[in-house]
Amino acid sequence: MSKKHTIYRCQNCGYVSHRWLGKCPSCGQWNTFVEEKDIKAKSLPSLSSRNANILSISEIDIENEKRIPTGYSEFDRVLGGGVVPGSLVLLGGSPGIGKSTLLLQVANYISLTSGKVLYISGEESQTQIKRRADRLNTHSDKLLLFSETNINFIKEAILDTSPSVSIVDSIQTLYSPDFESAPGSITQVRECANILMLIAKNYSIPIFIIGHITKSGVIAGPKALEHIVDTVLYFEGESYHSYRVLRAIKNRFGSTNEIGVFEMKNEGLEEIKDPSSIFLSGKPEDLSGSIVVASVEGTRPILLEVQALVSYTNFTTPRRMSIGFDLNRLLLISAVLEKKLDIPLNNYDIYINIVGGLKVSDPALDLGVAVSIASSYYDIPIDSKTLIIGEIGLTGEVRSVQNIEKRVKEAEKLGYKRIIIPYYNLSDNNYSKDMKVIGVETIREVFRLLSLD
Repeated sequence: MSKKHTIYRCQNCGYVSHRWLGKCPSCGQWNTFVEEKDIKAKSLPSLSSRNANILSISEIDIENEKRIPTGYSEFDRVLGGGVVPGSLVLLGGSPGIGKSTLLLQVANYISLTSGKVLYISGEESQTQIKRRADRLNTHSDKLLLFSETNINFIKEAILDTSPSVSIVDSIQTLYSPDFESAPGSITQVRECANILMLIAKNYSIPIFIIGHITKSGVIAGPKALEHIVDTVLYFEGESYHSYRVLRAIKNRFGSTNEIGVFEMKNEGLEEIKDPSSIFLSGKPEDLSGSIVVASVEGTRPILLEVQALVSYTNFTTPRRMSIGFDLNRLLLISAVLEKKLDIPLNNYDIYINIVGGLKVSDPALDLGVAVSIASSYYDIPIDSKTLIIGEIGLTGEVRSVQNIEKRVKEAEKLGYKRIIIPYYNLSDNNYSKDMKVIGVETIREVFRLLSLD
C-alpha cells in the first residue's frame, strides 16, 4: 500500500515539519502542530495558462479601466479612487465595529448603480442578513445573498452569477474539503484566500473579504493572507464613541496614508466629510490643558483637540498614559520639558487624550502636546482661537513640518485667528492677512509667547 504523505503545520506561525513537535522551533508555542495532507503544487490552480501572452509593459493599456464607486467618498478615498476590477480587498476590525454593516451598505449602492453583487456569509443565515438589510434600508433586487462555507460551492456561485462585486463574510469561516484542518486554521485561511485571489484575477471580479482580528489587534490567520490580497483595510473605533475610522495598511492601487471617517447611527454608517468640526465639537472654553492642533492624514488636514492632565503623585514612579497619541513621544516630550524648561514633572502623573477616539502618529502634534502639558501644570488656559503646529527636537528646537499650507487653510476655514508654527515654515507660503501666523524656533519662545511660566 502507498504511504500517506502528511506534514505537520504550526497553527500559530505556519512552520512546517515532517514529524510532530511539542514546541514550535519558529514561534516557540507549545502544542500548535496539526497533521495535514501534503498537497503537491502541481494539483493547485494556476493564475495563467502556458499559452498566455507575454506583453511589453508599454503595450498594456490601463486608461480604459474604470473603478467602481462605492457610494461613499470616504471609502473611495481610502481605496485610492474606487474599487479596482479584479482586486482582492481584506477588511479587518474588532467584533461589532461595523465591518459587515459597511460592506452591506456598499453592496447595496453598487447593486443599484453597477450591477449584481453577491454577498456570501459563512456566519449568518440569509434571514439574519435580511433583517440587518431592513434596518439599513437596503432593498436592491440585484443584491444576492448566499450562506455557505465550502469554498468549492462559493467558487461555483461566483462564476454562475458573474457579479460586479462579491463580498465574503468572513474568511475564517471558509474551508476547503481538500484539507483536513478545521475552518479558521492557517492552512484553510491561506488556501481559501488563494482560490478567491485566482477567481478575482482570472475573471476580473472584485472581492471583499472580511477578516477577524486577534486580541492583539492583528488579522487572524497567517501573515501570508496580507501578502495575497491587494489591499488591507482596518476599521477602527472605540466602543464608547460612535465614530469609526477606515485606514489602509496596504494598498497596491493607492496611498496608505488616507483615512475615512464614519459615524455609526441607528440607520447604519454615515460618512463624515468634515471631521475637523466633528472632533472639535463640545470643546471647553477657557480651561487649562486643552489645545487645538492640526494633523494631516494622507491628503486631508484634520483639526483635533489635545487634552492633558498633570496631577501630583505620591508614588516614586509617576505614571505616563496616552490615548490616541504615541506613548514614546509623550515620554520624549516630558523629558524635553524637564531638561529645557525646568518643569519638575518627575513628581507628576501625565495623561494625554486625543478627543474623539482618533489615533494619530503625526509628529506635528508634539508642540501642541507640550503646551497642553504646561497649561495643565501651571493651570493657565490657552486662548480657544489659538492653534499650535510643530515637531519638537531633543534640544528643544521646533522643527518644520510637512503640508503646513493645508493645515493653516483648514484652521482659517474654522475661524482660528492665531496660529503658531515653526519659523522655517514661514518662508514657504503667503498666509491670509486676517490670521496672525507666528513663527517660533524653540519651545521656550512658545512658552514666553503664551505666558506659560
